Amino acid sequence: MGLRWLSLAAVSALLSAALLALHIPAAVLLGCMLVGLVFSVWGAPLAVPRRAFGWGQGLLGCLMAQSLHPDQLGQVLAHWPVVLGTTVMLIAASSGLGWWLMRRQIMPGTTAVWGMAPGAASAMVVMAEDYGADVRLVAFMQYTRVVAVTVVAALVARAAGAHLPVAASAVDWLALGAPANLLLTAALVLGGSWLARRFDISGGAMVIPLLASVLVQLVWGVAPALPPALMALAYASIGWSVGLRFTRGVLLHALRALPRVLAAMALLMGVGLASGGVLVLAMGLDPLSAYLATSPGGADSMAVIAATSSVDTSFVMAMQLARFLLVLLTGPAISRWLAERGSA
Repeated sequence: MGLRWLSLAAVSALLSAALLALHIPAAVLLGCMLVGLVFSVWGAPLAVPRRAFGWGQGLLGCLMAQSLHPDQLGQVLAHWPVVLGTTVMLIAASSGLGWWLMRRQIMPGTTAVWGMAPGAASAMVVMAEDYGADVRLVAFMQYTRVVAVTVVAALVARAAGAHLPVAASAVDWLALGAPANLLLTAALVLGGSWLARRFDISGGAMVIPLLASVLVQLVWGVAPALPPALMALAYASIGWSVGLRFTRGVLLHALRALPRVLAAMALLMGVGLASGGVLVLAMGLDPLSAYLATSPGGADSMAVIAATSSVDTSFVMAMQLARFLLVLLTGPAISRWLAERGSA
C-alpha cells in the first residue's frame, strides 16, 4: 500500500511538472486527477481520506477569498441587476442542458444536472455526492468542462496579449509565510471542515473558510498564508480523490457519452460568452475580464487564469463567487425539480 502511494505521488509529480512547464492552469489538480484515474482503472485501489479532501477544499476557499476586494464587491452590488441577470441566465442554461442529458438518458438521474452546474467544480462534486448523484460521472463532466473552458480561456487570454506567463522556477516552493498567518490558515481550514461535518453543511468545507477569510480580510486586514507547497497538496488531495474513484465501467460510460456531453458544454460556453457580452455593454468591462467572469469553467480554475492574465481579477472572482453561491443555494432544489420532470 505504501509503495502504491509513493508511485502515485511520483507519477503525479512528473505529470504535474510537465503541465506546469506548459503553463496549464490548475496543472497540479488536473495532473493528479488524471494519474489517479489511470491507477484506479488499472487496478491499484487507493482512497484519499475524506478529511484530507475537505482540507483541500478549505484551502481552495481561502485562495478564492484572496482574490476578492471590497471595491470590486461594491462594483458587483452597484450593478446587481446585470450581475444577477447574467448569472441566472447561465444557471438556467446549465439546468436546461442537464435536463436534456438526463431526459435522453445520457447521464443517470441528477448526475447530469450536477455535472452541468456552473459552480466551483470541486465543490459541485462534493455537493453532488451529498445529494445522491454518481460522483464519478459528475467529476468527469465537471472536469471535462474545466479542461475545455480552461484551454479556451487560456488561448483567448494569450491571443488577446493579456497572458502573463509565470515560469516554474519563479515559484518558491519552500516559502511558508508568517507563522501567525499560517495559524490563521489552519484555523480557517480545520474549523471550516469541522463545522461542515458537525452541521452537515454541503460544500461547507470550502464555503465556510472562503466566507470567513473574506470577513477576516475586511475587518482586520489579515490574509491567510497559502504556501505553494501546501496548495500543491490541496490540489493533489482533490485530484486524487476524484481520479481514484473511477472504474473501467464508469470510464467507458463516460467516454461513450463524451461527444454529447461536449456538445452540451459548447452550448453552455456560448451562453457564457453571450453573458460576458452583456457585461461589456452594460458595465463597460473589458471583454477578457467579462469572458472570464461569466465563464462556466469553475471558480478555482478561473482564479488561476485571471491571476496570470492582465485582467480585472477581483471582479472576475466576485462574479464567480456570486454564481457559485447562487448555485450552492439553488442547486439541490433545481436538481430535485428537474429529476421529477425528467422521470415523468
